[in-house]
Amino acid sequence: MSAEATNPATPGPVTGPTARWRARIDLRRLGRAALLGTTARDRLPDAISHVVDAHRAHHPDADLEPLRRAYLLAESSHRGQMRKSGEPYITHPLAVTLILAELGAETTTLTASLLHDTVEDTDVTLDQVGEEFGEEVRFLVDGVTKLEKVDYGAAAEPETFRKMLVATGNDVRVMSIKLADRLHNMRTLGVMRPEKQARIAKVTRDVLIPLAERLGVQALKTELEDLVFQILHPEEYQHTRELIVENASRADDPLAEFADEIRTVLHEADIPAEVVIRPRHFVSVHRVARKRGQLRGADFGRLLVLVNEDADCYAVLGELHTCMTPVIAEFKDFIAVPKFNLYQSLHTALAREDGQIAEVLIRTHQMHKVAEAGVVALGNPYAPAPDDPADGERADPTRPGWLSRLLQWQQAAPDPDTFWSTLREDLAQDREITVFRPDGGTLGLPEGATCVDAAYAQYGEDAHACLGARVNGRLATLSTVLRDGDTVELLMGQDPAAEPSREWLDHAHTPAARIAIQRWLAAHPTPQPEQQDTAPGETPAPAPERAPAAAPHPTPQPPAPRPESNAVVDRPGATVRLAGCCTPVPPDQVIGFAVRGGAVTVHRVECAAVARMKDAGRAEIDVRWGDSTECRVTLVAESFGRPHLLADLTEAIATEGAEIVSATVEPPSQQRVRHTYTLQLPDAAHLPALMRAMRNVPGVYDVSRAQHHAPTP
Repeated sequence: MSAEATNPATPGPVTGPTARWRARIDLRRLGRAALLGTTARDRLPDAISHVVDAHRAHHPDADLEPLRRAYLLAESSHRGQMRKSGEPYITHPLAVTLILAELGAETTTLTASLLHDTVEDTDVTLDQVGEEFGEEVRFLVDGVTKLEKVDYGAAAEPETFRKMLVATGNDVRVMSIKLADRLHNMRTLGVMRPEKQARIAKVTRDVLIPLAERLGVQALKTELEDLVFQILHPEEYQHTRELIVENASRADDPLAEFADEIRTVLHEADIPAEVVIRPRHFVSVHRVARKRGQLRGADFGRLLVLVNEDADCYAVLGELHTCMTPVIAEFKDFIAVPKFNLYQSLHTALAREDGQIAEVLIRTHQMHKVAEAGVVALGNPYAPAPDDPADGERADPTRPGWLSRLLQWQQAAPDPDTFWSTLREDLAQDREITVFRPDGGTLGLPEGATCVDAAYAQYGEDAHACLGARVNGRLATLSTVLRDGDTVELLMGQDPAAEPSREWLDHAHTPAARIAIQRWLAAHPTPQPEQQDTAPGETPAPAPERAPAAAPHPTPQPPAPRPESNAVVDRPGATVRLAGCCTPVPPDQVIGFAVRGGAVTVHRVECAAVARMKDAGRAEIDVRWGDSTECRVTLVAESFGRPHLLADLTEAIATEGAEIVSATVEPPSQQRVRHTYTLQLPDAAHLPALMRAMRNVPGVYDVSRAQHHAPTP
């Protein structure tokens, strides 16, 4: 049963710090209307007339019959129940429904809102709701119905939110009802004990307010912020209130003067527009005060310019920046690039000679509706198009990326405590970026996300096999922090038993990545030395590293002897040597140079040493390839570190029939490893196939012919 649904009690006054945040309707009048009972079936009850008026303002052609029937069922079901404040309980669903009606919610949402506590607090069942109002209303009511503490104990609250979020993933209107429900409860929270007020305010701050922000419902979010601020920080709230009262008593109003000047500019430019002063809410004033210190009159509000068309927004911006003094650093275009919560506006700031600066928001009337009501203003996003009848599936193609990510990781959260703490941490990340995949798809990630996060967002637990990434075409480590608009190509291995690195946890920013890595590590614990079998007197072997380690570092080997060449020069008796800096092989284009001792060194024509040889005055010698096809070549393989990489590379080389003459592996740098192999091939024509085979080894991202700067012989 809801904490607000109690046995009839003697009405008492609403006390406490939140008393001033009473609903904008007369609860006692509604209570008296509710107690009068039902009305004739052919007319609407007086108690919901205010809801109907607000609803018709947004939806003049709406069918009001479902609202009438929903009210009658809610009123009769809740009859006899009282709120802790003393009003009949029916006043609560009425107030919640009015909040949503004023935001522009469609009829189905309002119907479910009137019934949202019936299943939880009365004998009405979900089946009855479905039979009377349809499956859509049943789904919404079920989504906001709490789980019983009798069944779930201390896990009831987190599991209720988990259930609600899953339902929101199918229909965002579930969360709209929950937010309006919490707002009305917060408005009337003053009747509760201070410790309970604080507990509810903290959950509102950590979970509900971030959800309101993500769903774009600014009208609910800002009032919830002020109510939480009042409860959790009463002294700072009181100080902020005094600042606002003091500013309101000023004889002059800089914002009004700015507004008049803007109206004049736009009138002369023949741009129809409405200019409105928007006072900042308490938390906003508090933030500005902490940022700027001494507040000026223009800091207590912002100016809102409303126009009809998108193009008018930019026309207004041009006129204001031309005729007034703009603060260019404050300009932001959220029309061309909307925020992840649907918000669109142009932001700018204008300065006066006296130092007053006014922030200005420019948007269309439709943008303003969405900015205030967010997803509530979208109506029913699940209604089928006229030419596309519903097929029974409930799917929202516009489901925001943050919600998809949340639904993914919550499935893997092992227990309610982990889910609850991770949910709060996830919702604290209030900015989102979009990165692009090579196939043109996109990934929505929180600001600060890395390539590790992108891998788990795209591949789920298959991301354990990720070897590295290319960001904007350049190789990058998995720890690379991504920026909005980056293109990310994830390089995946083919080994089904691939292991994530414990180090990845340091770079994982999203719950999905952290939970997936932690689950794998928990299922594959690292053996401790004392747990390993050792013979008496022996020292236990060190525990194996779980991180994708670089291949072992072989002891540097002495340079391989230069091979006998199958290159032919027109100089009888001359010793011909293939240059070790570029290891030419047939059919490379080559050039020779005479060096000391009567020898001729042969280089590929693109070798960096060729220019130095010419500058040194070395005599050029014509070179051609002989009949022999055997050759020796030096290849450089660049890879991401992982276990068994060296073994896999040498196996690939042997499979292609090449003989390893020498090999070196440099120490790893930022998870990258560089291998250098000098190989003897029975036929130079096999070289392309050999290089392809080496590139196909998981973890190897490039194989190339050696191109180092060798000293001049």
